[in-house]
Amino acid sequence: METITISEILTATGGKLLSGNTDQIINRISCDSREIGENCLFIPLKGERFNGNDFIEKALENGAAASLVSSDYNSKSINGALIEVEDTLKAMQNIAKYYLSKFDIPVIGVTGSVGKTTTKEMIAAALGKTMKVFKTEGNYNGQIGLPMTIFNLDSSYEVAILEMGVSKFGEMETLCDIANPDIGVITNIGMSHMENFKSMENTCKEKLKIVKKENAVLYLNGDSPILLESEKNIPQKVIYFGLNGDYPFKCQDVYSINGITKFTLITPEFREEISIPCLGIHNVYNALAAVAIALGMGIHLEDIKKGLLTFKNAAMRQQISEIAGITIIDDSYNASPDSMKSAVSVLKSIESGRKIVVMADMLELGENSANAHYEIGRYIAIEGINILITIGDESKNASEGAKSANQNTLVVHCNNNHEAYKCLESIIKENDRILIKGSRGTHTEEIVQKLKEYLKSK
Repeated sequence: METITISEILTATGGKLLSGNTDQIINRISCDSREIGENCLFIPLKGERFNGNDFIEKALENGAAASLVSSDYNSKSINGALIEVEDTLKAMQNIAKYYLSKFDIPVIGVTGSVGKTTTKEMIAAALGKTMKVFKTEGNYNGQIGLPMTIFNLDSSYEVAILEMGVSKFGEMETLCDIANPDIGVITNIGMSHMENFKSMENTCKEKLKIVKKENAVLYLNGDSPILLESEKNIPQKVIYFGLNGDYPFKCQDVYSINGITKFTLITPEFREEISIPCLGIHNVYNALAAVAIALGMGIHLEDIKKGLLTFKNAAMRQQISEIAGITIIDDSYNASPDSMKSAVSVLKSIESGRKIVVMADMLELGENSANAHYEIGRYIAIEGINILITIGDESKNASEGAKSANQNTLVVHCNNNHEAYKCLESIIKENDRILIKGSRGTHTEEIVQKLKEYLKSK
């Protein structure tokens, strides 16, 4: 983080200085009182089970130079600068907005129902041979995560790629106000967060708020029908990518070999073979978005191609490993109907061996949850998966769906991750290919870890 002053924080937040010096330098911002350093600003956030005000004194004792405080804070004798604001979260967001505005670099915002992180990493790879890229790390893409990400930016970077995740109405407008992207990309519109959005149309409307600048450019997946129909309602320039239409960025001749996916990129200027070190047709879409954005920023195609070869999937996102003759696809970071289908396609693309899916509940699907799980179970069975192990109450419906579609698929339902692991341990054999996937709250990475430890000990 570059240095800013208390005076600048007051400007950004409209806050009131209760104590301290406006010339005080800040070069770090934290909302965790345990992670405090010299010249650090502590931001006390409030949650359902905690009040950050309770940790202000501890943060200052640990060396924080200053702290925001809300109006209900009972100030004591404290050695440090205190800045009173109406809402500490909103103040954090305003500081991030102000801080980002100090940098004259292009900002790329990435959103979508699935594929945000992978597309962000693809774009970073496509630009990385030419530019120093700043990007969202981990899952810091929401109302708190985006500001905390921005605070890590410094003047050495030439472009910022910010993942922007929303689960409720109004959240994208807030994120866009903070990041104000010059370029936006929407990977797709699916059934994620249906509990709040209720419909894909509502999801689409929310995600389309990712850009507000008149001269911003919005890249959309044309093969997502709802996005293809949205162009007439978007004032900014729209550029489509996809496989199944007459788009400016499209491809053909997709095939995979030895863990590498190859396709022919077709644009008005190019017809060129592209390689990406991952499997699945969904990753071709992600790569098309990355290529389109990089070319639009003036990056040479050869540098884009070289950059894409350096792409690596983030942790727990379709990470493929082979241990003791068994292939494990760890896709345990999250799950939705669309991402489940994509993951199954990756599993199927690995030749030979039994195909096993370990599936935990897909959360936040609202009133459509039971039907969505049932249909995914049918899909898995129709795709010819040999064994389906389901975990959790909602996934019972996936078991029933699979049984209804293909009697040749062995279906086992488990109550928890431990049962599922023990089931796996009892049935796996050499040359099996295993996909493990569930929503974040189901912690299916526990199964991945135990399975890897077991196989390494054999």
